[in-house]
Amino acid sequence: MRPTLVFQGQTLGADDFEARWRRHAGALAAHGIGPGDIVALLMRNSPDAIALMLATRHLGAQWCPVNWHFKVDEVQYVLANSGARVFIADAALLQGLPGLDTAAARVWAIGSGGSVGAPGDAPGNRSDGVPGVPAWEASSASTAPLATAAESPRGAMFYTSGTTGRPKGIVREAMTPEQAVAAAEMRRLAYGSEPGMRALLSAPWYHSAPNSYALGIAQASGTLFVEDRFDAERTLALIHEQRLTHAYLVPTMYVRLLALPAAVRERYDVSSMRFVSSTGSPCPPQVKRDMIAWWGPVIHECYGASEFGYMTLLTSEQALRKPGSAGAPLPGVVLKILDDEGRELPRGTPGLIYLDQPATPDFSYVGNAEARARMQSAEGLETMGDIGYLDDDGFLFIVDRQADMVISGGVNIYPAEVELLLHTMPGVADCAVFGIPDDEFGEALAAAVQPALDAALTPDGIRAWLHDRIAGYKVPRVVTLHEALPREETGKIFKRRLRDPYWAGRARRV
Repeated sequence: MRPTLVFQGQTLGADDFEARWRRHAGALAAHGIGPGDIVALLMRNSPDAIALMLATRHLGAQWCPVNWHFKVDEVQYVLANSGARVFIADAALLQGLPGLDTAAARVWAIGSGGSVGAPGDAPGNRSDGVPGVPAWEASSASTAPLATAAESPRGAMFYTSGTTGRPKGIVREAMTPEQAVAAAEMRRLAYGSEPGMRALLSAPWYHSAPNSYALGIAQASGTLFVEDRFDAERTLALIHEQRLTHAYLVPTMYVRLLALPAAVRERYDVSSMRFVSSTGSPCPPQVKRDMIAWWGPVIHECYGASEFGYMTLLTSEQALRKPGSAGAPLPGVVLKILDDEGRELPRGTPGLIYLDQPATPDFSYVGNAEARARMQSAEGLETMGDIGYLDDDGFLFIVDRQADMVISGGVNIYPAEVELLLHTMPGVADCAVFGIPDDEFGEALAAAVQPALDAALTPDGIRAWLHDRIAGYKVPRVVTLHEALPREETGKIFKRRLRDPYWAGRARRV
C-alpha cells in the first residue's frame, strides 16, 4: 500500500506517507500493541488518522474510530466497552472532553505537535492545551519505521449507530488470505479502484464506509485528497482544478451540490469524474437522476452494513432502469428474502433480508452475544433487520427497517414508503417518518418535514397532498415543520431524537 495523500494543500508522497504509518506502527508496537488489541482513535479526517489506521491494521490489531461528535459519557462508554489499550485523540477534540475517564486505555494527544506546558515539562511531552497528556508526535517521531511483515488483518472495530440504545462494538475475526483477496475485490467493485485514480474523501472517516473507502484507495496506491469536512462548492473546485476521477459522496451531499445556483455549478468542469461511490442512506430516485444528468453515468450506490461489508451494487444505468433499487448482489454474495418462520418468499414479496457475505470475516458484539444470535437463521444466513424484496431480475428493493416498521391497528406500515413519496412533493427538502403512540391503534405515523427555502408548506397542506396519493391509513397523523432535521454526516437522520419525545414514559408495542 503506497498511496499519496493531499491535505490542506500539502502533498505527502508515497515514500513519506509509508514512512509515517510505519513509524506509527513502530510506536504502537513499542507500547505493547499486537494482534487482537484495540486502538481507539478520536480524530478528524487527516493523513495521521489514515496512517494510524494502516499502522494498527499492519499489527493485526483493530482500530476503533470514535465519533468526534460524542460527548464525554459516550466516549467513556466506547473506551470501557471496547477494552481499548491505547487512545489517541486530536488535541482540539480532547480539550472538549473535560473530566474524561479513559478507563484502561493509555491516552495521547495528536494534532499541534505541542510542547507547551507547565514549567519543568520535558519538550514534546504534551500537546498544546491538554495538560498532563503526552503528545503522540513525540512518541512516533522517536521510533524507527517498523519493517516487520504484516499480521493477519482484523479490520476496524466500529460501533453501530445506537438507534435503539447503546451502540454495539463489532469485534472482527482475523481475515484468511482468501478473504483478504475477496475483500479487496469487493472494494474495487464498490469504489471503482484503478491505477492512477485521484479520489476525494470528505465524509467523516469514523463511519464504516468512508473508513473502508480510505483503506481501498490506500490498497490501490492511489492519490487521496482528504478534506476535514464537506463543502459543496469546494468539492466542485477540487474536481475542476485537480482533475479528480473518483469520490465518496452520500445523498445529502448530492442534495447540497444540486442546491448550488446554476451559475456556480456551470463554473466547474466535472468531466474528469469516472466513479462516485455512495452508501450510508438511500438516495431518492430524483436526486440520483439529477446527479446522473449533471455528472454522467458515474454515480454508483451500494447497500451494506458495518457488520457484513457491501452486499449489492447499483450502477447509474441500472438506477435509471430500476429507480429505487439498492442494486444486485455482488459476486459471491447470497441474498434471500425470508418470512418470520425462515421460509423463502417469492419475488416481489417483502420480508426480512438475509445474506451471506463470504468475503467478510465473522464477528461478535462486545458483551452482547444475544444480539448477535438474533441475526442468524437456521440456514446460516444473517440479517440486519431490513425489510425488502427481490424483483424478477434479482434486484433488491429495501422497504424499511424492521425496527422502524409501524403497526397501526394490526396493519404494517413502512415509513420509508411515505418518505419516498414525500421527497417528490414540491417544496420538501428533507423528511423523516416514524411511529408515535396512539391510544386507539397502538401506533400512528408522524412526519417531520424540512421545507425548502421560500417554500410555503403547512402541515394540513402536506397531509392533503399525501391523501391524494397514498392510502389514508399511511398518511401521518402528525406533521411538524423544521428548519433542519438532525442528521449524521453520512446523511442518516437521527430518528430517535425526533421520535423519543413522543414516547417519553411509554413502552413501545413493537
